[in-house]
Amino acid sequence: LADLRAEGQANQQIYQWAADHRLEVHHWFFTSDLTFFIRGGRISKTAGFIGGVLNICPLLNVDNQGRLIPRYKIRTKRKVIQAIVDKMEENAWDGRDYTGKCYISHSACLEDAKAVARLVEERFPHLNGNVEIYDIGTTIGSHTGPGTVALFFWGKPRKD
Repeated sequence: LADLRAEGQANQQIYQWAADHRLEVHHWFFTSDLTFFIRGGRISKTAGFIGGVLNICPLLNVDNQGRLIPRYKIRTKRKVIQAIVDKMEENAWDGRDYTGKCYISHSACLEDAKAVARLVEERFPHLNGNVEIYDIGTTIGSHTGPGTVALFFWGKPRKD
């Protein structure tokens, strides 16, 4: 949207573009620490304990109503990092020929965010610039806790 503003688009045009394309924004997340999901009541203590023992890293995304939905339970951080980039390839505009921008947010796990960024930049050589990495804000971070990485990109319209 900032790019549209920089191109001189009027506020109403930018608003309309955002409304028309809102279901094309993809948000995929994973966490390697289930502690805050247990504390927040999203998973039971038993499920959290078993998930921790098995090194489960849930892969989640945001549905069309803005809810965070667990989609996959993946064993090990290495595999979930690969899986989140696979989801980008599956959903991004033009697959591996994606030419849009890509953003990552993380919660106290910069190395994991960098690992995702490296894989994205290798797999998508036509990105509009490098992957930009930011910290997760305090509101979301208080729900997810440390160990969360979120990947954002433009893609095919989302379906629930």
